[in-house]
Amino acid sequence: MKTLEADVKKAFDWTRWAKSGPAVELEISIIREMLKVSLFPGVISFGGGLPASELFPTEELAQACLGVLKEHPADSLQYSLSMGVPLMREYLAARVSRNDHPVTVDNVFVTGGSQQGLDLIGRLFLEKGSYVIMESPTYVGALQAFNFYGAKYCALPMDEEGLVIDRLEENIKKYSPRLIYVVPNFQNPSGRTLSYRRRIALVEIAARYNVPVVEDNPYVELRYSGQTLPSLASMAPDGVIQLGTFSKLISPGLRIGWICAPPEINKFFEKVKQAVDLHTNTFCQYVIAEFAKDGALDRHIEKIKQAYAHRRDVMLSALQENFPSHITWTKPEGGLFIWATLPEGVSALKLLPEAVKEKVSYIPGGPFFAEGGGENTMRMNFSNASPENIVEGMRRLGRVLHEHAKI
Repeated sequence: MKTLEADVKKAFDWTRWAKSGPAVELEISIIREMLKVSLFPGVISFGGGLPASELFPTEELAQACLGVLKEHPADSLQYSLSMGVPLMREYLAARVSRNDHPVTVDNVFVTGGSQQGLDLIGRLFLEKGSYVIMESPTYVGALQAFNFYGAKYCALPMDEEGLVIDRLEENIKKYSPRLIYVVPNFQNPSGRTLSYRRRIALVEIAARYNVPVVEDNPYVELRYSGQTLPSLASMAPDGVIQLGTFSKLISPGLRIGWICAPPEINKFFEKVKQAVDLHTNTFCQYVIAEFAKDGALDRHIEKIKQAYAHRRDVMLSALQENFPSHITWTKPEGGLFIWATLPEGVSALKLLPEAVKEKVSYIPGGPFFAEGGGENTMRMNFSNASPENIVEGMRRLGRVLHEHAKI
C-alpha cells in the first residue's frame, strides 16, 4: 500500500496540468503585492487604498452581531437568496433613494464587495475581443475583472474635469463598445471628479448609441469639500449600472457591496452569480442592516469624513512643502487618493526601491493605464496613515524625488 501511494504521488505533476488561457495570462494585482511592502518594518505606506482600521466601528459591530444572533439566529446563518437578503435590499433601496435617486428593491442586487460586481458585469457583457471605453488612468481592479473575459480597451484621457469626452462619440462608432466604465467621484487612482457638464454629455452620448454605462461609486459619500454632483444613474436610471460598497464606509473585511440596475438586468446577474457563489455572505448582510438601522452608519460616515479630510489636507500641505516644484499633483475633493505626475522620462516604478530604502512606499501609476504609459505617475493613499506619518512620509519621499526625479 505504501508503494502504491508513493507511485501515485510521483505520477502527479501540476506544472503539466492544462489551465485556462485567461487564468494563465491574468497578471497579479500590483496593489495586493504592494501591501507586502507595507509590512516591512518601519515603512510608511501610502500604497493600498485602505480605510483607517483604527476607525472601524468595532464596538458597534460587535453589538450588531449579538443583535443579529438574537433577532435572526436561523436566517442569518442559513443559505439566502442570490439577489441578497430582503432586509439588506430594502435598506439599500431606501438609502439609495434618499441619497441619490429613486429605486425599488428590484433595482438592488447585493454582491460580495463591488469587485464581485465588476466580475458579474464582465461575465454578463464581455467576451474575447469585446471593447470597453474607460478613463485613462482607471481602476486597476476593473482591468483585472474585465481582462479575464478577454476585453479590449479604448482608454480616453482625463483632465481636471475628469474623463475628456470630446472623442467619445467617435470611439463608440469605431469600436462598438459593450460598456463605458467610469469612476466619476474622486476617481481611483487620480482623485478627480467628473464635472456636471460632462456627466450630462456622457449619458446623452451613451443613450444615443445605447451603450450601458457602469458607474463605479465606492467613494461618493466621502466628500470633504466642494459641491455634491448628481450621479449618472440619477440622470439615466435605465442606462446606468451603478456599483456601491460598504468597504470604504464600514469595513472591507465584511465584503458587502451592491449593484443598482434595471430589474431586468438584475435577473441576468442573478443567473451568473449562482454560478459563482450562490449568494453573498448572509450573516454580514444582517450585521450591516442591524448596525445601520438607527442612523449609526450615517454618524460613522461623518466621523471618518472628518478624519480623512484632515489627513488629505495634511498630505496636500506636506506635498507643497517637500516635493520638487516641477512635480504636480491632484487636489481631490474627497475619496482616498492623491495622484502625482513626475517629469517625463522619470519612472515611478524604478524609483520605488529608492523610496523603500527611505522607509516609504506608494503605488507606481503604470498599471492603471489600460493601453500602457503613465510610467511617470504615482498614487498616494492618505486615509490609512496618521497625520504624523503623513508628514514624515512626505519628507522621506520628497528627499527621494529631489535626488532622483530631476528635470
